[in-house]
Amino acid sequence: MDAKVEPPRIARDKDYFNLRSQIEEFYFDEAELIDSRQFPAWLDMLHEDLRYFMPMRHNVKLGQHAEREDTREEEGISWFNEDKWTVTKRVEQILTGVHYAEEPLSRTSHLITNVQIRSALPSADAPTEVEVSCRFIVYLNRVEYETYFFVGKRYDRLVMVDGEWKVLHRRIILDQNVLQAKNLSTFF
Repeated sequence: MDAKVEPPRIARDKDYFNLRSQIEEFYFDEAELIDSRQFPAWLDMLHEDLRYFMPMRHNVKLGQHAEREDTREEEGISWFNEDKWTVTKRVEQILTGVHYAEEPLSRTSHLITNVQIRSALPSADAPTEVEVSCRFIVYLNRVEYETYFFVGKRYDRLVMVDGEWKVLHRRIILDQNVLQAKNLSTFF
């Protein structure tokens, strides 16, 4: 999904709102697991074939945003371009208690809003795969005085596995091109 995002391709009927409510609850549960540092349980919400991607952003001239504002997945440098194995290793490193950027552990609060179902396959009343967009604010506090805000958008592909939603693909867009925080050890 590039800088130009198409409007949702799904009728906003009763099935849409029921599905959106279900996805919102999934996101709220996910945020609570991360904020309460229940990382192994959060990992269970991720699909085995996960792609977790956060491009770097560039300031570009008007008219060049779609082509040049964000780095591309699998090309060049990005903040994150990970699979489930890599995300799991990051969690395991944090849980050792000797992670340089997370000792002591950061306090986080994830706020998720503007959830939109962009598509549902095969349909909104019996979905097995959905494309979702949302906005987020992540507050992070470390040690005594370090506080950071991460603000942006997420574009997710969720799939149903054994009656539960799993994140198959997550594209995280920070609305900044210069990282103000000392590290990116939190999860989005």
